[in-house]
Amino acid sequence: MKLQAVIFDLDGVITDTAHLHFLAWRDAAQAIGIVIDEEFNEQLKGISRLASLERILEHGGRAADFTEAERQAIAARKNACYVESLASLTPQSILPGIKDLIVTLRQKGIRIGLASVSLNAPAILSALGIAHLFDYCADAARVKHSKPAPDIFLAACDGLGVVPQNALGVEDAQAGIEAINASGMASVGIGKDLQGAGLLLASTHELNWPRLAAYWKTRNPVTEALEE
Repeated sequence: MKLQAVIFDLDGVITDTAHLHFLAWRDAAQAIGIVIDEEFNEQLKGISRLASLERILEHGGRAADFTEAERQAIAARKNACYVESLASLTPQSILPGIKDLIVTLRQKGIRIGLASVSLNAPAILSALGIAHLFDYCADAARVKHSKPAPDIFLAACDGLGVVPQNALGVEDAQAGIEAINASGMASVGIGKDLQGAGLLLASTHELNWPRLAAYWKTRNPVTEALEE
């Protein structure tokens, strides 16, 4: 099988907004009497806004203290704070190697997708100056189940017009790796302590076309040999 598409997560893969998320969640949590630190914030990577709030409430022993409407209001305040902080993003905020890789993939006719649970993904890509390089961005608002369910990656594959077995996903969160694997795609993990990634790299510095091509060839040796 020929590689037809690469689908990227956003936070921690294309740009690092994890600290901006942490600051916004820290302030939202503090307002309701809960203290979180950056170590706890690692648990919030790759999951939706309301799922993140649920973990924070459980962490603070307040899971039963808020109505659905109150939870929505807390999440909305967090998001407003986060969106305001996005003004600091520029094209220089793209993580090392990512833009070069995306340009190379496009030159090779490989489609580019985004699978992020962030409802702010389009605004972030625009701030980074790379929205035009993506063929399809899956809309998290239309996905029923968040990561680690495969829904967002399946939606991206569908939008790109490719079957999951012909696509590769790139993630930095455990929930994301599990979602990629559950979808039937090949998985690439960025960072440490990720379980189940088909290819695990320490950082985006190591994420390039030769590495992806070599990994894909190990998954499809006969087909790739014939194509060469």
